[in-house]
Amino acid sequence: MELKYIEPFWDDEFKDLDYRKEIFNDEYAIEKWRENGYENPVESFSGKMANYKDRVPSWNNKFIDFAKERGLKDIGVCYYRMGTNEIIPKHSDAYNAYTKKFNCKSENVQKILFFLDDWKSGHYFELEGHPFVEWVRGNYALWNGSTEHFAANIGTEFRYTLQITGHK
Repeated sequence: MELKYIEPFWDDEFKDLDYRKEIFNDEYAIEKWRENGYENPVESFSGKMANYKDRVPSWNNKFIDFAKERGLKDIGVCYYRMGTNEIIPKHSDAYNAYTKKFNCKSENVQKILFFLDDWKSGHYFELEGHPFVEWVRGNYALWNGSTEHFAANIGTEFRYTLQITGHK
């Protein structure tokens, strides 16, 4: 499994968005993490987000066009900033609200994760058990439905990504 690449067309405007903390709300996942030894405060199980309801960068629509070119519809964007010691242990997204809103099945949902900035020491991403570090601005990963993934920042600099959700 490898990361894909798109030539970056964006600047650092994503660093100045109005990010806000949303607590991870999957109680089953949190219970499983606790059983596996994660004693972190619940607040550390998430970064900060800015999404389509917020101010987005001037070049945001180019990412939406990228997703449309791959056959996705009902596209949502979420800019994500993880600070030091923020992690999201291995989990699968349920897409409950998304599948209900757009009347689709979770196995038809696709997620695209863009790395908006170069990798920094302490940044980590895992997809289906494959670890990724040393990415460059423009790398991205995509997956379907309930694929397990993991994200962490144990470094001292913010980790910035863009998550796009859509379905076929």
